[in-house]
Amino acid sequence: MNAITQQQHLLQADAATATQPAQLTIQPLSGRIGAVVHGVKISGDLPAALFDQIQAALLKHRVLFFRSQTHLDDGSHQAFGKLFGALEAHPTVPAPDGTAFLELNSQHGGRADSWHTDVTFKAAFPKVCVLRAVTLPSHGGDTVWANTVAAYDSLPEPLKQLAEQLWAVHGNDYDYAESFRTNPASNAETEGRASYRKVFTSRTIEAEQPLVHVHPETGEKALLLGHFAKRFKGLRTSESNALLQLFNERITRLENTVRWTWAEGDVAVWDNRATQHYAINDYGDAHRVVRRVTVTGEVATAVDGRQSVDLSETVH
Repeated sequence: MNAITQQQHLLQADAATATQPAQLTIQPLSGRIGAVVHGVKISGDLPAALFDQIQAALLKHRVLFFRSQTHLDDGSHQAFGKLFGALEAHPTVPAPDGTAFLELNSQHGGRADSWHTDVTFKAAFPKVCVLRAVTLPSHGGDTVWANTVAAYDSLPEPLKQLAEQLWAVHGNDYDYAESFRTNPASNAETEGRASYRKVFTSRTIEAEQPLVHVHPETGEKALLLGHFAKRFKGLRTSESNALLQLFNERITRLENTVRWTWAEGDVAVWDNRATQHYAINDYGDAHRVVRRVTVTGEVATAVDGRQSVDLSETVH
């Protein structure tokens, strides 16, 4: 090979290398859920191969954390979210002007301090959520996620068989009072929560969801509950409450969880079909603002093939 030909081969190799996306570094945070992604500046312009790595990591680890993404603004945050699919605004809480965000502002009652999967009162609840820290307290305000696939997998066989037969009614008018009983609040926080609840429940939305649903991409079975689940169909109130407590406690066992301490510019992305989460309300009257976009999902499918049912038309 002469010098000119060798140089051409080297230039071609360099060009090919330049078009290859860098391999992400994925750092698991716990045994069952959560990983930090290093080596990427997220945006709506990520190369397809790089985004494919992120999606694969999300399906494996359930929730991903991206540190120090301080370059993101509202526009680029939404653009990144759109890589996962079409964005949808919250069905009752108005978004800030010109955006699809749900903004949780602690000064206006936005404290999601009970375990939940987002918007399960809709039959087709979101598949992916992307949350960005905007304003943080000096300490406190962590968020915890739980793996609902691991929760199902760890059930003893008799409970798996029972769970696969149960269906729950989910509604946006869940028991806010229970959160107050377990999280004492200042007068200012109480007023903010009351105002937020009024907006959140401005119209009642309900859906019947299977307790066990099949993940549409991985085929895994996951428990589908959280604070929007109000009762199990066909059971007495006492029976329903006992089973809600049993299965919710199975989901939130510490072995299934990961806890994230926020820093400026952090972004969390989670698979809403395989997780629950809880925003810890331990920062008093300090100011905390986070913004979330949600990606449109599919109706849940039970193990027997039946699909979740929208009850909104029958709710008055």
